[in-house]
Amino acid sequence: MFRSLRRALCVAAAALLLPLGAGAQAADAARSGELRATADVAADVAAEAGAGYWHTSGRQILDAAGRPVRIAGINWFGFETGNHVVHGLWARDYKSMLDQMTSLGYNTLRLPFSDDILKPGTMPDSVNYADGKNADLRGLTSLQVMDRIVAYAGQIGLKIVLDRHRPDAGGQSALWYTSAVPESTWIANLKALATRYAGNPTVVGIDLHNEPHDPACWGCGDTTRDWRLAAQRAGNAVLSANPNLLVMVEGVQSYNGVNGWWGGNLMGVAQHPVQLDVPNRLVYSAHDYATSVAQQPWFSDPSFPDNLPGVWDKYWGYIFKQNIAPVWLGEFGTTLQSAADQKWLTTLVTYLRSTSTYGADSFHWTFWSWNPNSGDTGGILKDDWQTVDTVKDGYLASIKAPGFPAGGGGGPDPDPDPGGSTATCTAAYSISSDWGGGFNAEVKVTNTGAAPLKSWKVTWSWSGAQKVTSMWNASYTQSGGTVSASNVDHNGALGVGASASFGFSGTPGGGGAPGVSCTAT
Repeated sequence: MFRSLRRALCVAAAALLLPLGAGAQAADAARSGELRATADVAADVAAEAGAGYWHTSGRQILDAAGRPVRIAGINWFGFETGNHVVHGLWARDYKSMLDQMTSLGYNTLRLPFSDDILKPGTMPDSVNYADGKNADLRGLTSLQVMDRIVAYAGQIGLKIVLDRHRPDAGGQSALWYTSAVPESTWIANLKALATRYAGNPTVVGIDLHNEPHDPACWGCGDTTRDWRLAAQRAGNAVLSANPNLLVMVEGVQSYNGVNGWWGGNLMGVAQHPVQLDVPNRLVYSAHDYATSVAQQPWFSDPSFPDNLPGVWDKYWGYIFKQNIAPVWLGEFGTTLQSAADQKWLTTLVTYLRSTSTYGADSFHWTFWSWNPNSGDTGGILKDDWQTVDTVKDGYLASIKAPGFPAGGGGGPDPDPDPGGSTATCTAAYSISSDWGGGFNAEVKVTNTGAAPLKSWKVTWSWSGAQKVTSMWNASYTQSGGTVSASNVDHNGALGVGASASFGFSGTPGGGGAPGVSCTAT
């Protein structure tokens, strides 16, 4: 797809082993043997599906325990631009963004970057630190900010695919290398990232290069242009550093004279498949867009939109339907302003297969984009970087999938300490309801220090006769008007900038909110 048109930029898990519908199950049984299509199995593994590193089997992606998962996610761009960091941090805290993604049902984040962020000392631009926003990012390099995003994503069960989007922040390249960023640098940087996050299954895969296009070819044998051969070289290098990763390989623009979207033409796989040294790690990735991005011949066909499934079958859908490998639609998006775009997205969502009917035996996807500032698609967020475009998000409801278990670990220290190691915290007390004879209140504890803390205790004193009658998510003691509340096992450890809340009921009325102090260890 035509990047100059697309980016007028400023300088969802396991699909629960959902049982297939009776008709679909009969039709698909021969080619989807990995699915365990019973409600009992689904109930047994739903809570854990998606844990650990992933691998492939036929057209499915399986978790570490062999359970099928579905990537149902979102793109959040910016690391590939001159800001050298995800966009929108001028408006919001990064954790609130990630929390909102998971609350909307997205379970995977595709994170575009350029090789610039791997240059020593590259710093992010346009990050807002006011009012406690992004406090734990202050002073960090762009790569360290990525570490923080990976660390928090792991805490909330959001998987990540790293996307080498551009050689540098200047713009998209047709080939995987340029005169300034040779192939050797590209491969060295991919290996460096694979090594950096080795042992941390939050990062489940790497998309080797975004949208190869003419003069890139597939299977032509010219090592300076043959993207399929380059993908093998880079993919094997990544797997030599971390053999657990998925390797995502996009298509090209043209194959045997047939043109498509940049990165969206995988017709060559049939005759020239990518061959990696480590089996069961390959995922093919396509991109597809609507008329708001550019016109394509199929949009003006008299049979539109009924012709679209045949178009997708030709370019990339056959790979899934013939059980060759998993297919991930790494980018698709639209402004949704025209009737044609609305028909396109409706048809595409149906083609990708609903989770309720097919479970994880489906196409994988990450929508473009979270950002509102993608010039020719817009985003899931509106221009205020807060409000959700519920219409656009609603189109995706049937193909979203359950989230993954929180976890992660390994890789770089998620909490580098640029400003000392003192553990400190603050607490905010608020009354949520008061009916005169009693009240409910909540206390939010936030790690405001430069180091993770293991536990916390909050203390306050009432001037009246208030007494705690019950408390949840903390344990307490009360002596006279003084209350001390301490964390319980599951919420004591807080990373830098992280928060935990507890609540309680009291009697009689709540009165005014007292001053509170927080002690961290």
